Amino acid sequence: MGAVVRVLLDTHALLWAGLEPWKLPKAAAEVLEEVDIEVLVSAASAWEIATKVRIGKLPGAERFAAEFPDRLAILGFLQLAVTVEHGQRAGLLPGKHKDPFDRMLIAQAQAENIPIVSNEKIFDEYHLLRIW
Repeated sequence: MGAVVRVLLDTHALLWAGLEPWKLPKAAAEVLEEVDIEVLVSAASAWEIATKVRIGKLPGAERFAAEFPDRLAILGFLQLAVTVEHGQRAGLLPGKHKDPFDRMLIAQAQAENIPIVSNEKIFDEYHLLRIW
């Protein structure tokens, strides 16, 4: 049996998958529907969604934020915890990109050596395999 194929979902891709799946491009949707791929969601995405809901920047995502673990389970996605290594990598990442949530996702994708499902072209600067 081969190695398990895993991907990390960016926060906006997660929200689209959970709330507006028709917005996902074909390549991203196909990866999320593939039964042999483990789709990981970072604890940083839970933090980002909850924070943005709290400050009013994600109208319509209140229930998703409140039911986050249950929503992941329904979608069949797995949780990816933030480790000390992830935090260290995120803090030490070069470049001017300042978004702490994106920096954590980049660091996690690098540390876990997995592709990321995202429309964020800036991720390409960090030599990640980006699916979109």
